[in-house]
Amino acid sequence: MGEIRFSLEQGVARVVIDDEAHHNAMSLAMWQRLREVFVQIDTDPAARVVVLRGAGDKSFVSGANIREFDALRSSEAAVAHYNQCVAGAQDAIYRCRVPVIAAISGLCFGGGLGLALCADLRYAAEGTRFRMPAARLGLGYEFEGMKSIVRNLGFAGAAEAFFTARIYDAHEARSLGVVQAVSSDVFAHADAVARDVAANAPLTIRAAKLAMRGIADGLAQASPEITDAIAQCFKSSDYAEGRKAFAEKRAPVFMGQ
Repeated sequence: MGEIRFSLEQGVARVVIDDEAHHNAMSLAMWQRLREVFVQIDTDPAARVVVLRGAGDKSFVSGANIREFDALRSSEAAVAHYNQCVAGAQDAIYRCRVPVIAAISGLCFGGGLGLALCADLRYAAEGTRFRMPAARLGLGYEFEGMKSIVRNLGFAGAAEAFFTARIYDAHEARSLGVVQAVSSDVFAHADAVARDVAANAPLTIRAAKLAMRGIADGLAQASPEITDAIAQCFKSSDYAEGRKAFAEKRAPVFMGQ
């Protein structure tokens, strides 16, 4: 049975999707647990960044666990409940207070691709393969999930991925904007980026992420939440520490307050 593993050390939360024997296919229980973990991270002041990955190096997530479909997606009510759980997990990742980095290796298919696109930064290993096979399964893809894919790939990129159900290699995925970089050691690369993020000012990153998400969601001007987050940066002791460290030519030590 698959599980979602979670740890937190030195500001870096690590979330591992673990059903390696089945290429980390997501069961309903795993979608539900993934949401719970990200809600926990979102409310933990010790967390500054998240690295999200699949267990092993053969798959990030190969998609939803199709073995459950007959039992859990065979009626209108069951489909609605299942989709609600998937959307809840994806939204918890997308709205997470801290940056989320997806380290992708092996297969990243279907729901795995949709999940990865909810992260802020995505890095792929050489040999990683991406696919949206919905048209080969005859299922309808939820509107909220489609918004995320169009937001990242654009209309034409999303259309090709869905209409053809073709497989993209890591470098093709990078050219489409699915990932920011391709690495020979994606997990080490993602961890290095995470450490860099964790060392920076948490309030500044929080305000920036809120603003970027607002822009991506179509806000024409800053919401009160964004305005307040920006103001909190200038009121913080971290702002004073940043200026002092710059003057003293040393690395700043940010406390998130």
